[in-house]
Amino acid sequence: MNFVGIFSAVLAALFMGTIGVFSRKTGLAPEVITFFRLFFGAGFLIILLLVTRRLRLLLTWPTWPVIINGLMLAGFIIFYIQAMNLTTMANAIMVLYLAPLIAAVFAHFFLRERLNTPSIILICTALFGFAMMMEFKIDFSSGRNHLLGLGFAGLSLACYSSFILINRTIRSTIHCYTRTFYQLTTGALCMAPLLVTNFPEITATNWLWLAGAGFFPGFLGILLAVIALEKLPAATFGTLAYFEPIFVVFLGWVLFEEHLNTLQLSGCLLILTSGAVKGYLTTRNGLDENRTNQTQAVPLAPEV
Repeated sequence: MNFVGIFSAVLAALFMGTIGVFSRKTGLAPEVITFFRLFFGAGFLIILLLVTRRLRLLLTWPTWPVIINGLMLAGFIIFYIQAMNLTTMANAIMVLYLAPLIAAVFAHFFLRERLNTPSIILICTALFGFAMMMEFKIDFSSGRNHLLGLGFAGLSLACYSSFILINRTIRSTIHCYTRTFYQLTTGALCMAPLLVTNFPEITATNWLWLAGAGFFPGFLGILLAVIALEKLPAATFGTLAYFEPIFVVFLGWVLFEEHLNTLQLSGCLLILTSGAVKGYLTTRNGLDENRTNQTQAVPLAPEV
C-alpha cells in the first residue's frame, strides 16, 4: 500500500513539473493555461471513467471538504501567478515550497501523524536542497512590489498546505476519482471568470499544447497527488513533493539549455537522497506493521 502511495507521489511531482514546458511553448497568459489545465484535466478523467464504465462515481456527492479543496487548488495557482507578477519567480517559489514542511508540522499536532526524528531530518534536508537549487537567493533588485508579491506567495502557501491537509482528512469512502474530478472542476470554475471578458486567440498548435497541459500536469498530476495523499502521511508526501522542482530544472536543462552549477546539482542530489530514504523508511514501516498484524492474527498453537 505504501509503495503505491510513494510511486504515485513521485509520478505526481514529475507530471506537475511539466507545466512550465507547456507554459513556455504556448506563450499564453498563466490564467489561460491554468484554466485549461484544470478544465481539460476534468475532461480526461471523464474519458477514463467512460472507458472503464465507472461514470457512476461522478453521481456521488463529493462532500464539502472536496469542494473546498477545489477552491484551495485554484487559490494556490492564482495567488502564485499573482506573486510572480509582483516579485521574482525565485522569491515566490521559495515561499510556496515551505508548504510541505508546514503541512507536515500541522499534521503532527492536529492529525496525529507524528513526526519522528528521521522524518524531521529528511524533510528539512529536502527543503535545504531546494534552497540550494534556488542558490539561496531572495532577490529584491527586480519586480514591481515585493512586499505585496510575498503576501500573495504566502496566500498561495496557505492554499497549497490546505490542499495537502484536506486531502489527508477526506473520508476514504469517497473514491479518488470522485474527489479528483470535483476538485479539478471547482478549480476550473474559479478560473473561468478571468477568461470571460478577455478570451485570447488560440492557434491550432496551442490547442494541442493546452490539451497536453490538461493531460499531464492536470489529469495525471493531480489525480496521482490525490491518490498519494490518500495513502501517505503528510510528511512523506511533503518530502517526495520536492521531486517536482528537480524535474523542472531537468526539463529546463534538456529542452531550454538552462545549465546547472555545482550548488544546484548538489541540491538536486540532496532532494533525491532524502526522497529515496524517506520512501524506504515508509515502505519498511508499512511492511513491519503488516507483519505485526499477521502475527497477532495467528492463534497460538496449544501446548502438548
